[in-house]
Amino acid sequence: MPDSASSAGSREITVRVADERDVEALGRLRRAWTEERAGRPVDDPAFEAAFAQWARTEQPRRTFWLAEIGSERAGWTPIGSINVVEIVPMPRPGTRAASIGQVGNAFVLAAFADRGVPQALLEAVVAHARERRFRRLVLAPTARSTAFYRRAGFRPAGETLLVLEPE
Repeated sequence: MPDSASSAGSREITVRVADERDVEALGRLRRAWTEERAGRPVDDPAFEAAFAQWARTEQPRRTFWLAEIGSERAGWTPIGSINVVEIVPMPRPGTRAASIGQVGNAFVLAAFADRGVPQALLEAVVAHARERRFRRLVLAPTARSTAFYRRAGFRPAGETLLVLEPE
C-alpha cells in the first residue's frame, strides 16, 4: 500500500518507504541522476554492486523513500527517491537529546519533476521528521534545488559549518 498517491492520467504516482527489496531500483535512480547531470551514459560496470553494498551498510540508520508511477494492475516504475540519515547527538546532563535528520540524495527523473513528485517526496520526509520528533532537518542543496527547499520553508543555517577535506 503506498504511503501517498496522486493522479497522473490513468496512472498513479505513489511515495512509499523503500526497503531492501528496492535496492536495485534505488541504484538505477542513482545512475540516472549521475547520467542526467553528465548528459551522457557513465561507464561503470561495478557501480550496481558498490551501490548495493553501500545500501546494506546504510539501511539501519537511513530511511529511503521511493516515488513510483503505475498501477496495481500494470506494476510500478521508480521515478524518484530521497533519503534521511538520522543523527543522534551525544546526550548531555539537563537536556533531552533530539535527533537531527540529514536529507540527502533527492532525485526525480526530469520527465516527472513538474508533476508534484519532488514535493511529495519532501512531504514524506517532513512527516517522518515530525513522527520521529526530530529537532531539525538539514541539507546541502545543489544550486538548482535551493529555491525549491526555500519555498518549502528551509532557511540558511548560518555560517558555522566548516569543512576539511583530508588528502
